[in-house]
Amino acid sequence: MARVLLKDLNKKFDGMHAVKNVNLEIRDHEFVVLVGPSGCGKTTTLRMVAGLEDITSGEVSIDGKVVNNLAPMDRDIAMVFQNYALYPHMSVYDNMAFGLRMRKFDKPEIDRRVRHAADVLGIQPLLERRPRQLSGGQRQRVALGRAIVRNPRVFLFDEPLSNLDAALRVQMRVELKRLHDRLETTAIYVTHDQVEAMTLGDRVVVMKDGMVQQEGAPLELYQHPANRFVAGFIGSPAMNFIPVTITASGDALWAEAPGLRVRVPPQKEQALRRYSSQRVVLGLRPETLRPATGAPGDYAFDATVEVVEPLGSEILLDTRVGESPVVARVDPGVRASPHERLRLAFEPERAHFFDAATEAAI
Repeated sequence: MARVLLKDLNKKFDGMHAVKNVNLEIRDHEFVVLVGPSGCGKTTTLRMVAGLEDITSGEVSIDGKVVNNLAPMDRDIAMVFQNYALYPHMSVYDNMAFGLRMRKFDKPEIDRRVRHAADVLGIQPLLERRPRQLSGGQRQRVALGRAIVRNPRVFLFDEPLSNLDAALRVQMRVELKRLHDRLETTAIYVTHDQVEAMTLGDRVVVMKDGMVQQEGAPLELYQHPANRFVAGFIGSPAMNFIPVTITASGDALWAEAPGLRVRVPPQKEQALRRYSSQRVVLGLRPETLRPATGAPGDYAFDATVEVVEPLGSEILLDTRVGESPVVARVDPGVRASPHERLRLAFEPERAHFFDAATEAAI
């Protein structure tokens, strides 16, 4: 396998700066996920690694060798696309063997590799079928098999699960994780789905407007977002954001907004003292909110329930606090009705604050 290094990578399309100074190291055997909304530059970055897009400036190196001017077939990478790109007139076996035949491998080696990949993916009974005879999940496995037989140094995945239904996406996420552990490959995976990113990646890279916003282990991004964008993108339902004014009263700092007055947690006071009398944004994740029974009053507030979403294992309460919408994820035993007033409390050690102008975490 291989180490991939992106150095000052840039891509411009007719004056549009699509990828801006991306610097990233993907370590040997690491599974790195690039995640972000449509148009953030993640797929363009992947295509530059693959050699499918010219690089405006910067370098891509694989195992210390700069590959900017190498054709895709000479980079020793394999790519799995969103649309699978299977040949409809060929059997599964022939689809998986096609690339090896083009590279002039002998028949016994082709047969060994195809049957080994089929065994890894559990598609041995499908080798004689045509793609039209396969389900979406089976086609996805064939596309993976076609990449595996190459035995490449780097696997590249471009939103490979986005065409599958929800249940099958969950199943294939598990399969991909098992496959990565079994093959010990270096992999770069692109998705717009933050759940895929969190569950699959050893490391997650969040992108916006062509720039890397933050990179790190999934839980690091969840617990310590670098800015408001990362905080809102990672986590489902998304973090609640409430514009507040920081005020001082005695020895304590308070966060105030219409319908809300809560104490600034002690661990945040020092960082927020310079924001006294200024506007900041309070961030509360839905899962940190709960009915305020027995909770300290300093960290509780009144909310008006607007919509109740029972999901079986949990309930989502869409509420309004003053002028701000707030979603709470609560235990299924909680009873609440639309238009009802409910007092909610949050865990102070899990509260976040963001600069109102720069949106950086405080």
